[in-house]
Amino acid sequence: MEGFVTAAAYDPMDPHGRIDVKWDVMSWTPDGYVAVVTMTNMQTYRHIESPGWTLGWKWAKKEVIWSVLGAQASDQGDCSSFKENLPHSCKKNPSIIDLLPNAPFNQQFSQCCKGGVLASQGQDPAAAVSSFQISIGRSGTSKKTISLPQDFYLLGSGPGYTCTAAAVVSPSAFYLGDGRRRSQALMTWSLTCSYSQTIVSKNPSCCVSMSSFYSTQITPCPSCSCGCQQGQANCVK
Repeated sequence: MEGFVTAAAYDPMDPHGRIDVKWDVMSWTPDGYVAVVTMTNMQTYRHIESPGWTLGWKWAKKEVIWSVLGAQASDQGDCSSFKENLPHSCKKNPSIIDLLPNAPFNQQFSQCCKGGVLASQGQDPAAAVSSFQISIGRSGTSKKTISLPQDFYLLGSGPGYTCTAAAVVSPSAFYLGDGRRRSQALMTWSLTCSYSQTIVSKNPSCCVSMSSFYSTQITPCPSCSCGCQQGQANCVK
C-alpha cells in the first residue's frame, strides 16, 4: 500500500472552476457601440467575496469608455484631449469594478451593484451572475471594423485567475416581454477565466495521506511533494 498521495496542482475548492465572461453588442453608435458584459461564476464552491471582482483589459486601438451602467472604471485616466463631453475613462488598460448596493437607481443595471460579490453557481445560481452596460467610443462601428479588447484579466478578491483571449462566438439570443419574441445581439465575443492555486501561492498546498508506518524507509516520502510545477529544483523541502 502506498503511504502518500500528492496533488500539487489540486484545488480542493473547485478543481474545474471557471468564470465565463461574455460581451454582447446591443447597438452601434456614431463612433462605437453599446455592449452588455456578463460574468457568470461557473465554479461549484468558490465565491468572489468582498472587496469583489475587478475585470480589466487593454484596448486594441484608441477606444474610450463614454459611460457605464451597473459598474464603473476605477481610474478615469487622461481625457485632456476632449474639449466638451468627457468620457468615463480614457485609460488604455481600464479596470472595471462593480457598484455598491446603495448605488443611485439611475446608475444601476440588471444583476449589478453587489459590491463585486459573486456567489458560486453550485451554491446560489441566482447570485452567480453579474453584468453591466458599457458604451464604447473611437472603435469600429460594424462587425468588420471592430477590434476585440485584449489581455483580459480578472481579480476575484485577489489574484488567481488566468483569462483566455476573447473570441467571437454565435450572437446571444434574448426573449423579451412575454417571452414570445426572440431577439439577438448584433455581435458576441466571450472568454473564460480559470482559477489556479499555483498563481495564488508560489508553493501551493498539497493533499497528503498519512502513512500508518513510523519508518520513512518502509514508506518513503517522495523527493518532491509540493511546488513541483517547474521541476524538482523548486520543491518545498
